[in-house]
Parts: sequence; structure tokens; C-alpha cells
Amino acid sequence: MAKLKTAYFCQNCGTQYPQWLGQCKNCGEWNTLVEEVVEKPSHKTPPFSKTKQHVINIVEVVTSEEPRIKTPSDELNRVLGGGIVLGSVTLIGGEPGIGKSTLLLQLALKMKKKIFYVSGEESASQIKMRADRLTEIQNPNCFLFTETSLEKILHEAKKLEPDFMIIDSIQTLQSQLIESSPGTVSQIRECSNEIIKYAKENNTPVFLVGHITKDGQIAGPKVLEHMVDVVLNFDGDRNHLFRLLRANKNRFGSTSEIGIYEMVSQGLKEIKNPSEILITKKFEELSGNSVAVTLEGNRPMLLEIQALVSTAVYGTPQRSSTGFDSKRLNMLLAVLEKRAGFQLGAKDVFLNITGGIKTDDPALDLAVVASVLSSNEDIAISEHYCFAGEIGLSGEIRPVAQVEQRITEAEKLGYEKIFVSNLNKIPKRKFGIKIEEVSKIEDFHERLF
Repeated sequence: MAKLKTAYFCQNCGTQYPQWLGQCKNCGEWNTLVEEVVEKPSHKTPPFSKTKQHVINIVEVVTSEEPRIKTPSDELNRVLGGGIVLGSVTLIGGEPGIGKSTLLLQLALKMKKKIFYVSGEESASQIKMRADRLTEIQNPNCFLFTETSLEKILHEAKKLEPDFMIIDSIQTLQSQLIESSPGTVSQIRECSNEIIKYAKENNTPVFLVGHITKDGQIAGPKVLEHMVDVVLNFDGDRNHLFRLLRANKNRFGSTSEIGIYEMVSQGLKEIKNPSEILITKKFEELSGNSVAVTLEGNRPMLLEIQALVSTAVYGTPQRSSTGFDSKRLNMLLAVLEKRAGFQLGAKDVFLNITGGIKTDDPALDLAVVASVLSSNEDIAISEHYCFAGEIGLSGEIRPVAQVEQRITEAEKLGYEKIFVSNLNKIPKRKFGIKIEEVSKIEDFHERLF
């Protein structure tokens, strides 16, 4: 019989300790160490593979294009870099109720492949009810298995030989080799390792659903994110309709792309042109509204920025922002007061990006400043104007990346004028939109109003 060893694992970061401690020295959390039994193998494994390896020069390595499976979701294909790579393991995390299971079930129902859908959280009848609500046409080769035992899941997978495998979720699985409850660090590590081994040996792509902690990180050991090939984050405000799918890690493509979905009664709907939906069609011009041309990956997108500047009646001025970095907002307000002479120190400033979108593109700076100045002076900005520029600490307007794509997107949506930095290298071709080049905030203020 194999010898058993007891160790203490932090349930927050996965750090292992030989004895119990009140506080984890790695992450600083209190009372997160739990005793778990780790089984040592009874036989000695060879330290190296039996296959003889040779040293090879890098220029002699022969490469080949990774075959990909196109999914019915163009947004998912965009985020993955063109489709699902055979044998890859993808981990998708997000808030409860954000739509992780809905997205993967829609994928399983619409793909013309043999799908093995494993659920440790829902019964087969619950999954069927949700499938009937999502789509009328369902995949006849989609097989459900409601089980949490890792050994049984892998046994059925080897018999079924699916083209695609979905596990919802990794925190519910339990291996018989580890004597601890599901969701613990050792169980997640062991189950993930066996699933990744199955995926690589059988060249079967696997999707894992992962729970997240209150801090927004995927629950379990951090090594889980290192082991998988792709880590996707499904985020968005549940009070809004829009969901953003981002790649935090992608061994087969870029991590700068995003996919945008809208939550409707029939599930998740792809947003092909988010700019038309995120921009409000105003019936009357109001002060404090401006339009920013941002860039998410290679996708240009227009966002509506709203600002409200009012006299502080409670003594201490308030600074509040939704969807925009509050520290950057404070920096922009300080630049306006120090470099341009606008007295905003005794006023409340509230900023909002409509649609529940969160972005950190510095090109939003110019639109934020325009909205703040518009609300402060109570002068409306023309709804045919848009902005793309970064503000420096000396009050200069700095250039932004891929300005031609931003100009083209604004032109396509019918805007008449776009404000950019005079330092941008704009191609010498004729655009259907007027390009206003500005250098300083003072110059920008005079041209805007």
C-alpha cells in the first residue's frame, strides 16, 4: 500500500506548507490553510522518458501549421486566434451567472462534431431544458454525462472517442487517488493534469470551466493557468446586456483580441458591430457627452463618454468613474487645472462609459477631457464629433496607435470630424471625414467650442 503524507495547502494561492500556519506567507490571507492527504506512488518512476532525445539546432526544427476547428461563433474564433487547436486545453473563467455554461452549451449544440459534455453541477434534465431554450436545432452527436469522478469521466471519454470535450466545472471533479474533497488545491491539480494528458494523447480539444474567487482570479492553484494552453476570461456587468470574452493567455494566437456578446432570452448573441449599439442616438444635444474611438485588439470601436461636473455641496469634492480608471481620471483633472487653468478642484466630477464596457485604452483621454469641459461650461459637443488622443502630464496631446483604423471606423459610421494629435502619422490619402489635428489642451479647447 502506498504511503500517505499530510501537507497543508493554501486554498487561495495553492502554496504548500509542512505544518499549519494561521496566515499564508505567500498571499497574506488568514485561515486558508487546509490539511490534505497526498498519496505517494508505490513504484518508482523513471526520471526521464525512455525515448532517447537528441540535441538539435533550432534552425533544423521542422514546423507545421496547427490544424484548427472553426466554431459557429465568429467572436470565439477571433479570440482564439482563428479556431480551436486540436489537442489544446482551454480554461474559461468568469463571475457566476455571466454565461460560461451558456456559451459552451451553445457551442456544443451548434457544432457538427461529436461532443462530450460533462457536468458536475447540473443534472441532464436541467441541461436539456436550457438547451431547448437556446436553440431549436440541436446536435444529435452531443452526449451528456453528469459525473464528478475523474476516473469514470476519462473511461467514458476513451470509449466515446469525442471530437470535442467540455467539462463544467474543474472545481467539481474528484480523483480517487487524492483523499480530499473536490475543489481543493491537490484535487484541482491532479484532475487537471490527467485531463491535459488525455487531451494531448488523443489530440482532443478540451474546454474547462473554472470558478473565480472574490478577487476575480480563477480559483485553485495558479499552476492550473500555467498548465493549460488558453485562459479566457468572460466578464461584464450582469446588470448590463453585454459580455466581453478576453484571452489572458493564448499559446496559439494573440491575447489582445476580444469577443462581444449580448445576453438575450435565447442565450448569447454575437455583436458584429458594437459601435452602432454602444452609441446612443440622441434626440437632443446635452452637455457632457462625447464619443471616443477606442481599439480592442485589432477591432476599432466607438464608445460614448458621459461626464457630470457640479459644485461640491458636501465640502469634499467627489471623483467617481464607471468603466474608466479613477486614478487616470484624477490625473486628467489635475492636468486640466495645472496646465490649462480650469478650476475643477472644488467641483464634483462623475464619469461613465455607457454600456457597461471597461477599457484602459489611453486614446480615451481626449474624449474624457472633452466631456468634462463640456459639462463644466454647459456647452454641448456636436454629435458628429469624435475623439482619439492621449493626454500627457504637460498638457500635450500625444499620438495613439493604429490611428488609420480609428479614422476609418469613425468615417464608416458617418462622423464628420475626428480630433487627433498633430504628431500622428496619418496616411496621405483622402478620407471622408475631417481630421482636426491638435497639440495642446488650450488649442483643443478653442477648436472644440
